[in-house]
Amino acid sequence: MDQTGLRILNRTASINLHVRAFSFHGGASSTDSKRDGPSLILNPRFAPRFPRICTSVKTGSNGVAEAANNDARQKHLQVVLVSPQIPGNTGTIARTCAASAVGLHLIEPLGFQVDDAKLKRAGLDYWPYVVVKIHSSWMDFREYFMQQEGDKRLLAFTKRGRTIHSDFSYKRGDWLVFGSETCGLPPEALRDCTCEGIGGGTIQIPMVETYVRCLNLSVSAGIALYEASRQLNYEQILSPPEAEADSDGEKLFATEDIFA
Repeated sequence: MDQTGLRILNRTASINLHVRAFSFHGGASSTDSKRDGPSLILNPRFAPRFPRICTSVKTGSNGVAEAANNDARQKHLQVVLVSPQIPGNTGTIARTCAASAVGLHLIEPLGFQVDDAKLKRAGLDYWPYVVVKIHSSWMDFREYFMQQEGDKRLLAFTKRGRTIHSDFSYKRGDWLVFGSETCGLPPEALRDCTCEGIGGGTIQIPMVETYVRCLNLSVSAGIALYEASRQLNYEQILSPPEAEADSDGEKLFATEDIFA
């Protein structure tokens, strides 16, 4: 890994960027057999939907790409997953981050390898459009967070949060922090999220607990992210940067709405 620590899944594992149409693959490799299903057609008219966040990629030999974050614009929101355990959840959250132009941070230890086939499958063909930074620990992440410029604060999403997610007032520079599926947020994360100066408090998504212990991690992240985006008038979604083109000048975006 280079000094930036930024990684995204190898784009060749799931998508061919130099063809006009491609189909979904069932596994992690482009050599896997194709599933029956809708194909995505590239069309520049829909370029604003999925801005490419990661622009410089260095492909490694282990099925993972290491990337330098050359994205100069300040993201309105960031999503942080502390020790996620289920690759499908993380892949789904990555897809949501791609759709909303939001950066994703993963804090180790993880319950999977970053080249896990299930991780790629849940993220479908959107991994090349997500900036993913992997931190070795919460302290490593905290140091990185403190080095970031501009207004920023950590918001802990927890079952026992003090404020309901839709009552909370979000602002640019918020980092939405979620714990693992099995253990929730560690004490040090909760402490920093409530610490004056860097923390913004704890937030809950209300639910009936009679039959359900908790919401799915990817569902919670989606609810929180889009409520925060709504309050910010979807600025980053509706006004993304200029889309990147391939070597033939084609915009690399999909025209169809796929709900797989």
